[in-house]
Amino acid sequence: MITFPNAKINIGLWITSKRADGYHDIKTIFYPVRGLCDILEFVTSTTNNCYDNITVSGIPVGPDPSGNIVLKALTIMRKRVKIPYLEIHLHKVIPPGAGLGGGSSDAAFLISALNTHFSLGLSNEELSSIALSTGSDCPFFLSGTPAYAEGRGDIIRPVDYIKDNLHILLVWPGIQVSTAEAYSNCTPSPREEMLTSYFTRPPEEWKHFITNDFEESVFSKHPFLAEIKEKLCSSGAVYSAMTGSGSAIYGIFRKSPVIPSGLEKMIVYSGPL
Repeated sequence: MITFPNAKINIGLWITSKRADGYHDIKTIFYPVRGLCDILEFVTSTTNNCYDNITVSGIPVGPDPSGNIVLKALTIMRKRVKIPYLEIHLHKVIPPGAGLGGGSSDAAFLISALNTHFSLGLSNEELSSIALSTGSDCPFFLSGTPAYAEGRGDIIRPVDYIKDNLHILLVWPGIQVSTAEAYSNCTPSPREEMLTSYFTRPPEEWKHFITNDFEESVFSKHPFLAEIKEKLCSSGAVYSAMTGSGSAIYGIFRKSPVIPSGLEKMIVYSGPL
């Protein structure tokens, strides 16, 4: 079975408190980027080996595929249901460590595909529980529709797609940002307002209200990311921000933009939002 796990961006990311369990409470809007996808394929193993095998191609994700989050999801799922050993191939197109949710998307798509392929009969609640045990933003990718998220990112409420025909330019300079490190360098700030009240405004107004709290600390360590954001704004982006804890920067445009000079080789996606 073949699936195509898609990327996401965060439109705003407020870190509101640190929790007793070590995680942080956030407020964010997860928005799918359908045009940027990995390729995930699995088949039932035909060997007598009592283990799963995964191979990875495309963008390098590390020297040891056995630590891939896809296998973590499979291990968690096997605690509830019986699944035969698998041969898995993952072709990475979504950059890792970029805030685009590629790993979480891979895991969520595998969870959903296994439930369908093997007729496991797991409910949406059970699938969400497995996804959350795998990663905080994994439950979002089970439906993949725009969502307002709170808590660890696991309290999800659907929001409408943006009605305007917008274009997105996604830039990744090859820098990988550790999520744990990014959180350790930020200072939570309680906020009573909801991002959704600003999200419904025209995108031209977002820059006045919708921020990513990670930008200050991440940009101080990687000033080039701030330069990318400035280039996108200077090229006509009505809104630009870092997604997640970085390091991908996106610009939202009213029409297909001219790619800013110097960023040509860093574009990982250019197309409809």
